[in-house]
Amino acid sequence: MTDDEILLGLALTVVLATGSQVLASKLRVPALIVLLPAGFTAGALTDVVHPAELMGANFSGLVSLAVAVILYDAGLGLNLRNLKGGTRGIVGRLLLFGVLVTFLVTGAVGPALFDMPLRVAAMLGMILVVSGPTVVGPLLDYVRPNDKVRRILIWEGTLTDPIGGILGALTFHAIASSHQVDIGRGYQLGQFGISLAVGLVGGAVGAALLWWTLRVLRLGETLGTLAQLATVIAVSAGCDIVRDDTGLIAAIVTGLAVTNLRGFDMPARRPFFETLVQLIIGLLFVSISTTVTPSSLVPVLLPALVLIAILVLVVRPLVAFAATAHSGLTQGERAFIGWMAPRGIVAAATASAFSADLVDRGESGAARILPVTFLVIVGTVLLYALTAAPVARRLAVVQPSGARVLLVGGEPWVVDMGRALRTAGLDVLMWAGLDEERRRIKDAGIQLARGDLLATATNPGARLEGVTAVFLATDDDDFNALASVVMQDNVEGPVYRVGPPHESHGVVAPYTGGALLFGSSLVRHALAARYEAGARFVVRPASAPSPPGHDMLFVVRADQRLEPVTESRPITPEESDSVVLLTPVPSGQ
Repeated sequence: MTDDEILLGLALTVVLATGSQVLASKLRVPALIVLLPAGFTAGALTDVVHPAELMGANFSGLVSLAVAVILYDAGLGLNLRNLKGGTRGIVGRLLLFGVLVTFLVTGAVGPALFDMPLRVAAMLGMILVVSGPTVVGPLLDYVRPNDKVRRILIWEGTLTDPIGGILGALTFHAIASSHQVDIGRGYQLGQFGISLAVGLVGGAVGAALLWWTLRVLRLGETLGTLAQLATVIAVSAGCDIVRDDTGLIAAIVTGLAVTNLRGFDMPARRPFFETLVQLIIGLLFVSISTTVTPSSLVPVLLPALVLIAILVLVVRPLVAFAATAHSGLTQGERAFIGWMAPRGIVAAATASAFSADLVDRGESGAARILPVTFLVIVGTVLLYALTAAPVARRLAVVQPSGARVLLVGGEPWVVDMGRALRTAGLDVLMWAGLDEERRRIKDAGIQLARGDLLATATNPGARLEGVTAVFLATDDDDFNALASVVMQDNVEGPVYRVGPPHESHGVVAPYTGGALLFGSSLVRHALAARYEAGARFVVRPASAPSPPGHDMLFVVRADQRLEPVTESRPITPEESDSVVLLTPVPSGQ
């Protein structure tokens, strides 16, 4: 290829990777549904986006390092404090049963479906055991199942990737060295143990390097992100040099250590690193899908559909129901876990690498591994993307669509405002620090948050699950200002605070940004004074005209979304909405 063709190919790959993800976000579908067809089409119509032409033999190594970065980022999202009790056992059984049953069933039916030897079918079966956070996470974000189901599926999808990658490498070496798969010998188990040990050592080295760079040197966000990227790539590459595919374990162990060891304080949101990971995912999917040609898909299309049906309708339900037996999950939760096993980037990456090597070694049927894997990825992701949401609703495992509000403060007017929001049909959670305020909340019949909730919420590495908005209304304006800044990245929705008094001499509150509730006239002390003088919070249909002197504070939409009036954004209610109003002070007060 000429220099101009290489530049065009690289630019087109980046544009397709980015544009596909933008389009997917607008269509509210997993990016994979757009990325794979985009790459496949580009590969079929042009000759400039093929990774073998652009990067040659280096492509396989770049894919391995890119997947390691993705798994490190996935490991950062796995907080061991959330994996406790029965959940840990369920995840472990899903991994064990899923790997065994998927491998055995695919290896058994592969020779008949795809006219390939048993050893090549075994390679295909080991490739297809993986799932992956890059597809499971976006699907769950769209479906919004309850927290228990979400944790189980995210942990399974993340941990199965390095396990499947290592087992795939062992299977490949067994085929390449002996032209058969020795499943029953303890030799392969010992080889797996050695690979696991190398990955764990690499993960420990990575965690130590990041402790030094992030804690001792105290690098900022930009240099800290670069240090993380360099550490993960260096450790993963070093482990792969020592032993093939152990870099995946090192990457995820490093991410787990950074998230779970005290002292790292890794933020829950990492915009720059997350952006980098999204770009890597897009580039990988586009690049790998360009290597699949239409001529390679046609002969395996119908058999691949049969394999997808077996994996979706037989293998996954069997694995899920066996792994969740006597687990305490409801039948609906067990059924939904049995209806969620899409394949993702690690399956594509391992299929691309192993099939090419087996083809070069002259293995019969090896050329069918990549197109079959491609079709299984597209088929499972498309099927689950179209059906997961209605299935979750049918099985009653979807989180309520309305708002779950965390109201921080225990003054009488704050408690009464929480009572009004609950009357409007919202799920209200309150937190206060003083015993008297907490008793006041309990007496009002409002759910009281656990004592360490605010400490958790202000921890940079934490994330409040299920809370869609936070309202800070304590009698300490500086606390409200500081907490609004710290909590912003730890909540799914926005964080608001009541305004400080005008001409305030507070240390922080007058100088800190953030969304201020209710406008400039209804600051904290004005609300408290007006309430003490007899004003109250009432809920009325938006279709009814507001009485004179009433101030609108919140609009509760018909779908239970909560929109507060803020200093910068007035809200216009619709007839089907409800509004929360503050009444005027009674005459004579």
